[in-house]
Amino acid sequence: MLARAARETAGLLLRGSVRAPTRVPRRASSGLPRNTVVLFVPQQEAWVVERMGRFHRILEPGLNILVPVLDRIRYVQSLKEIVINVPEQSAVTLDNVTLQIDGVLYLRIMDPYKASYGVEDPEYAVTQLAQTTMRSELGKLSLDKVFRERESLNASIVDAINQAADCWGIRCLRYEIKDIHVPPRVKESMQMQVEAERRKRATVLESEGTRESAINVAEGKKQAQILASEAEKAEQINQAAGEASAVLAKAKAKAEAIRILAAALTQHNGDAAASLTVAEQYVSAFSKLAKDSNTILLPSNPGDVTSMVAQAMGVYGALTKAPGPQDPVASGRRDVQQTDANLDEELERVKLS
Repeated sequence: MLARAARETAGLLLRGSVRAPTRVPRRASSGLPRNTVVLFVPQQEAWVVERMGRFHRILEPGLNILVPVLDRIRYVQSLKEIVINVPEQSAVTLDNVTLQIDGVLYLRIMDPYKASYGVEDPEYAVTQLAQTTMRSELGKLSLDKVFRERESLNASIVDAINQAADCWGIRCLRYEIKDIHVPPRVKESMQMQVEAERRKRATVLESEGTRESAINVAEGKKQAQILASEAEKAEQINQAAGEASAVLAKAKAKAEAIRILAAALTQHNGDAAASLTVAEQYVSAFSKLAKDSNTILLPSNPGDVTSMVAQAMGVYGALTKAPGPQDPVASGRRDVQQTDANLDEELERVKLS
């Protein structure tokens, strides 16, 4: 018994001397309990039992009974999720920028047997694997992509760890980068780049605003010109319609006046009424001779209205005796028109004489 105890003590000391002093202490183990024949295993823990130095079985949570002396609890593994702080490390990016990165690793032991016999220190192995994978993945990215593709970088590290740690019975749930430290000069350059980018965006936005304003002003002028032209067109159409209506109304009024005059001339004493009208028009025209020009040409007897009227009525009588259509209204209209023409010719003759 003493010899075996001495050998076990020597083995423990030998294993303790082999470990490097920089390794992360094991957190998956809560201590090695002694074999008291009747054991109570806590929930979410797995106790690995060896019988005579060989693996025997894994104790489940609850009541378990072991054989004294032959059975020994060799490993205690925690099945809870374990959080490991990955120490800060330096890595070089694709564009030769040195970064200081630290992170947090979340893992869980899925197979206590592989975690006990597959690797000496599973937590230390996973930590080292996370650091080396981080350096490898950062070497594939430039500095700008490191900040933009943080999630994809974490996912790549988790996949690499799970592929390597499958034979260890450990599964990496997630990896998170806590902080990324950039050299001071690089940080200043990044700040200058950000400021330049913001100034660029401000300039672009200002130019776009000016462009949109010019386009809006041009569109407004275009719409105003279109509306003005449409308004002018409508005004001209209305004015033309009004003038046409006025001309039509004047024509209708003149036609009605001619019809009434023709009807009056056919009645008794129509010639006397026509003579009176001619005399009135002669007097009115004679009174306006000196208003348009300083030069006046007068006939030899300007005061003889009777001869003028007699001459005009002679012309009228000659016209009335000429053969024409049977329509009295049409003949009356022609008579009035001929009379007006004769009067105009007589006035012109008087002016020229």
